[in-house]
Amino acid sequence: MTGSRLVSVRTPVKQIRAVWTDFGGVLTPPAPESMDAYCTKVGIAPDTLARAMTTVARTYGVRDPMAPLDTPLVSEHDWARQVEQVLARDFAVDIDLGDPGEALFAHRPVNLPWLAWLARLRAGGIFVGLLSNMVPTWEPRWQLMVPRTFFDGVVLSHEVGFRKPAREIFVHAATIAGFDADACALVDDLAVNCAGAEAAGWRAIEFADTAAAVDRLASWTGVPGPGADTPAARTEKGLLP
Repeated sequence: MTGSRLVSVRTPVKQIRAVWTDFGGVLTPPAPESMDAYCTKVGIAPDTLARAMTTVARTYGVRDPMAPLDTPLVSEHDWARQVEQVLARDFAVDIDLGDPGEALFAHRPVNLPWLAWLARLRAGGIFVGLLSNMVPTWEPRWQLMVPRTFFDGVVLSHEVGFRKPAREIFVHAATIAGFDADACALVDDLAVNCAGAEAAGWRAIEFADTAAAVDRLASWTGVPGPGADTPAARTEKGLLP
């Protein structure tokens, strides 16, 4: 009787063909930095504002403080007035929140190295999309930073009626890209959104550092990173004609 042995067969990992990037915290500095700057401008402690926002969110039957704004369930103007009322009632804070979107986007820089990498992915034949929980009134503001036409597709919570990390938004985005879920990847600064993407069959990168995210996507997509020693990279560095 001849012996037998088990052969381990590794299932090939499907190449990523569609990369969806978040906006705030990936294409811009971390969201807490922007919120801290806003709180400093209007004169309120970030923790106090967050608690008031959570109270308002609960009146709409949602947990995430931003959900009433980016689904949307309320206008930004009315929401700001509601938060002001909670601050006065529950925290004895009399304050004018003004136009939150205008203040949050003021002097908000773009992550130019990440933008350049996304352009490199597109040049390499990868679908690049924007997938963001976005407030309607922020539309002209973010497009001043990155034109909508830069992306192959845009999926925003306020336009589709559901938000990350809900499965529906990932199913919708994969359909827009025209690829199966296992060919899609999300780059997002929030772990909960990355978990939602993975639950929908995607791969995900919790963004903390541009270089690390570039390296991971280079291996997933087959598009060499900017530092790769390839003819294209050497041409970019001026080493080849």
